[in-house]
Amino acid sequence: MRWVWAAAGLVSVALGLVGAVLPLMPTVPFMLLAAFCFARSSERLHHWLITHPRFGSAIVDWQERRAISRRAKQMATLSMAAGIAISWALSVPAAILATQVAVLVCVAAFLWSRPEA
Repeated sequence: MRWVWAAAGLVSVALGLVGAVLPLMPTVPFMLLAAFCFARSSERLHHWLITHPRFGSAIVDWQERRAISRRAKQMATLSMAAGIAISWALSVPAAILATQVAVLVCVAAFLWSRPEA
């Protein structure tokens, strides 16, 4: 079973890295999932991830205090607004745009309700 958790963790890291370069694809949630999976499969990979210079602090903040840094909140909100603006500029149908706005407003509300790291 450990190899299943390790494989899921590696897939999550890969998706997180893709999210680091693609707009609107999240990075940190995939890294959080990877940390969860690695905690159940590989102490070495878990330690590598939580001490990673780029992703480690966000993971530790979430694991210890369910906290998100102000900068991460601001960047996520900016990305969501950019996604909505791109959809609007591409003339996405109104029903889809309204759904996108509703979902992202809920995500932003959750995001800003978390304590700051």
